[in-house]
Amino acid sequence: MNVFQKQLQGITRRHFLHGGTAGLGAIALSSLLAGERAQATPTEAGPGPLSPRPSHHPARAKNVIYLHMAGSPPQQELFDFKPKLRELNDQDCPDEFLEGERFAFIKGHPQLLGSPYEFAHHGQSGLMLSELLPNLGEVADDLCVIKSMWTDQFNHAPAQLMLYTGTSQFGKPSMGSWVTYGLGSENQDLPGFVVLVSGDKVPSAGKSVWGSGFLPSVFQGVQCRTSGEPVLYVTNPKGMDRAGRRRSLDAIRDLNEMQLAEVGDPETLTRIEQYELAYRMQVSVPEVMDISSESVATHAMYGSDPSQPSFANNCLLARRMVESGVRFVQLFDWGWDVHGTGKTTDLISQLPKKCRQTERPIAALITDLKQRGLLDETLIVWSGEFGRTPMNEKRDNSKFLGRDHHPHSMSMFMAGGGVKGGFSYGATDELGYFATENRMFVNDLQATILHLLGLDPYEFHVPYQGLKQRLIGPTEDPKIHHDLIA
Repeated sequence: MNVFQKQLQGITRRHFLHGGTAGLGAIALSSLLAGERAQATPTEAGPGPLSPRPSHHPARAKNVIYLHMAGSPPQQELFDFKPKLRELNDQDCPDEFLEGERFAFIKGHPQLLGSPYEFAHHGQSGLMLSELLPNLGEVADDLCVIKSMWTDQFNHAPAQLMLYTGTSQFGKPSMGSWVTYGLGSENQDLPGFVVLVSGDKVPSAGKSVWGSGFLPSVFQGVQCRTSGEPVLYVTNPKGMDRAGRRRSLDAIRDLNEMQLAEVGDPETLTRIEQYELAYRMQVSVPEVMDISSESVATHAMYGSDPSQPSFANNCLLARRMVESGVRFVQLFDWGWDVHGTGKTTDLISQLPKKCRQTERPIAALITDLKQRGLLDETLIVWSGEFGRTPMNEKRDNSKFLGRDHHPHSMSMFMAGGGVKGGFSYGATDELGYFATENRMFVNDLQATILHLLGLDPYEFHVPYQGLKQRLIGPTEDPKIHHDLIA
């Protein structure tokens, strides 16, 4: 291959849109990039991309803590009491519920499965909760239980993507990224969007559920670890002190600013900000992640232990994060996929185990935020990615009790952040198969959360690929559910 051919191979599309030789192409690209910078990142001389921004209207909530029970808990055992389902236990599911239906694993004609657990009224509101949730029963008057959620996805990865990005396809920004893009963050020394994972498994949809999609990558979630280094590659390498790191970053910043002046790519600004944020995080992250400084009484309330990673530790960390000004904290806990294929996935052994691991620290989180005067401004959201069937799965004739994936009805709850406490919203039919009253689709949930944060879900958009991209999708169908707002 001669030198000229090598030069031709090195030419990219950017060469044709660069400088004075490209004419209209350069002008068009410059205009597009300028538009992106105005929408997504501040100017070099202005505030950082995570600086606080005004909301569209007065907000009810300032921060979000999203508690995701990955795999999806069975609503029939926790929040949606169905006496009729128990009465018809082990009888064939009526044909009208099965016609045209697809299930992830159920084969043949399944039998109905009534819950083996008792329910009781809690608090002054009389909220009905399962015996598996005794600690949540103590904060029942702070809970807004939604029984009429539904989705159009019945497999884990697409359902998780739908819940967090508004579509079952990859490539869109996650909810936390949208929120930090729209509102910024109150602490410039910490990420605006933090992710904590427990249960020894990342979400089925991978890190896309906290990715930034087409938004600048400074808005993506930062996964913090609860053992070892909180964030990988933030600490100084061996042989480099903080002053040396500062000099290195100054040199890299100068090079990036030269690149920005030449090319105008807004992602270069993101790169500069990420280096600077990492430098600030070297001091701020270890401090906020150190739960050993909490009192013995606080650890007893949460059930947390600084020496052992756990969901309880993550709940305590979530409080410390929002207390420090982090805008969006997302907790994932795996182990809720109760198909009943064995003892580790059934309703009798696995489900009570997961409830014991999580409901005490969640109740403690609500109580702790309330005691500190932070619950009113912090929206807590608890959910899976879909619901579970009213029928017993009985995969391969299993003798264990379990439920298959179910998109038509699911239960979740919210607390604080402007929602009604001690409130039950929506309903399902007598078997819990379909959401029937105040039906709330996934995009409705997203619209309601954005509204509580002071963002207009219909006007809040980013121009991308010729469309006004929104978290709630392209149609006007999504609905803000004002009836559950206090």
